[in-house]
Amino acid sequence: MKSLSKTFLTGLFAILPVAVTFYVLVKLASWAESILGTAIKLVLPAGLYHVGMGLVSGILLIFVLGVLMRVFVVRRLFGWGEAILGRIPLVKVIFGSVRDLMGFFSGSKARGFSQVVLVSLGQTNLSTLGFVTREIFTGFPPEMGGEDIVAVYIPLSYQIGGHMVLVPRTAIKPLPMSMQDAMRFAITAGMTSGVPS
Repeated sequence: MKSLSKTFLTGLFAILPVAVTFYVLVKLASWAESILGTAIKLVLPAGLYHVGMGLVSGILLIFVLGVLMRVFVVRRLFGWGEAILGRIPLVKVIFGSVRDLMGFFSGSKARGFSQVVLVSLGQTNLSTLGFVTREIFTGFPPEMGGEDIVAVYIPLSYQIGGHMVLVPRTAIKPLPMSMQDAMRFAITAGMTSGVPS
C-alpha cells in the first residue's frame, strides 16, 4: 500500500505542474475570447464572427502595447496610470504585488540586484539567501547606512514579497550564483529541481 501511494504521488507531482500551467493558459484564453469576443460581435455584422477571434485579438493587443511601450509619451502615460493605481488603498497592494511578481519573472527586478549573498543571522549558525540592492547611501539619513552597511533584499518562500534589511558587510558572503537561479531556489524553499549555474 505504501508503494502504491508513493507511485501515485510521484505521478501526481509529475503531472501537476503541467496541469496547472495548462489550466492557467486555458483560463487566460477563455477570458480573452469571452471579453474581446463579445466586443467583436458588437462591431462585426452577424455571421462574420468566428470562435478564436477574441483570443487572436488579445494576442494582437498585447503585441501592439509592447510596441507602443517603446514610445516615450506612451511610457509616460503608462507610468502616470501606474502612479494613480499605486495610491488607491486596496488596489495598490494587489497591483504592486502582481507587478513585482511579473518583474521577477521578466528579469527587470533582478537587474536591480547587484549580488547574490548568504546573510548570517546574528550569532547563530543560521543564514538566509539574499540580494544586495544598495551599497551607497548618499542622500539618505546617516543613520540608515555607511561604508560598512549594505541593503539586502530577502525573498520569502512561496510568496511574492520579502524583507529589506540593512546589515554590516561582515554579515554577508557573496555566492557564485545567477539571480534567476537564486530567486528560483528562494521562492521554492530550496526545492527547485534546477542545478544553480
